[in-house]
Amino acid sequence: MKYRILSDEELQHLEGDLKAFLIINGVHAEEWEKLNREEPQKALSLVELFSDQVFQTIYEKVHFLEYRTPVSCLVFHFMKDKQELIAIQKNPDTAVNLSSTEGIHEALTNHLKDLSIFTSTRNYQQEREMEIHQLTEQGAILSNEGFWNSLQEIL
Repeated sequence: MKYRILSDEELQHLEGDLKAFLIINGVHAEEWEKLNREEPQKALSLVELFSDQVFQTIYEKVHFLEYRTPVSCLVFHFMKDKQELIAIQKNPDTAVNLSSTEGIHEALTNHLKDLSIFTSTRNYQQEREMEIHQLTEQGAILSNEGFWNSLQEIL
């Protein structure tokens, strides 16, 4: 398994896609029920394969992620062969909270002198989509080009 198995709730939301996946792979409804009963490990392997395909498709479309804490906001830009980072960190005695959109806006608008902002660029250490997966598993969320461009203007 490359990423992780989809949760039951995620699978419920993707039930139609799972059925289509199974049919494409030659497993129809009655065969799926039989497989679940008689060879649950084989059925689980198909769900794992489906899960990997879902995540691969999603991660290929991701270009921006952000990771927020009260003291920092990291914004990642994923390109074909490298990733860029814009990191915002508040000074210890600054009262702003960078874990919310409002807090980031407040900090950038009124407390810019109390922030450390830096950038970096690096090549991927492993496959691009795996790096995206690891960041999302650590709590990173989708971001957008508009936010990235706003931060670049501030720099």
